[in-house]
Amino acid sequence: KKIPITYFIIPFLIQLLLILGIPSKNFYTYKTGQNIIIQTRPVDPYDFLRGYSQTLSYEISNLRNLQTLPGGKTLNKGGTFYLTLQAPESLGKKPPLPWTPIAINQNKPSDLPANQIALKGIVSNYRTVKYGLETYYMPENQRNQINQEIRDLRRERDRRQAFVVEIKVDSFGNSIPDSLWLGDNNYRF
Repeated sequence: KKIPITYFIIPFLIQLLLILGIPSKNFYTYKTGQNIIIQTRPVDPYDFLRGYSQTLSYEISNLRNLQTLPGGKTLNKGGTFYLTLQAPESLGKKPPLPWTPIAINQNKPSDLPANQIALKGIVSNYRTVKYGLETYYMPENQRNQINQEIRDLRRERDRRQAFVVEIKVDSFGNSIPDSLWLGDNNYRF
């Protein structure tokens, strides 16, 4: 008895949609997103299961910092929110200056000026917030250099703005990392 071709085509198409659908959100964000800069600090230099990576934390990841902003008292565990960030007065510096958090909204703001953007976040526990930007996977040939620069910047407390991440944020508030700035050196993701 002959098996109809649709028994093979339909499962194949479902698998193809899954394979293409998963990265499509990141691709859309990468192509349409606006570049912004956020202040960064390292947490953990090595993940044994995934290879060399740097776990990053941001000033905007601290729930206590966010609760001081207008609308910050509405944040609750597991809740999605939108953080409004404003561009610094002087753009184009190297290393670039981070954007400033100015407000929290439960719904995405629709009428932001050109120098502001809404970044979607989730309160993961009672102290931190996740944006999907927390891990930077280092190229094997650059990991020693990147880790050394991070150690050097940690010692230079007065160069706080020298450790920033450039991210892309799309019109829905989704974000992906674009590059890591360590002092005047820029490393693309």
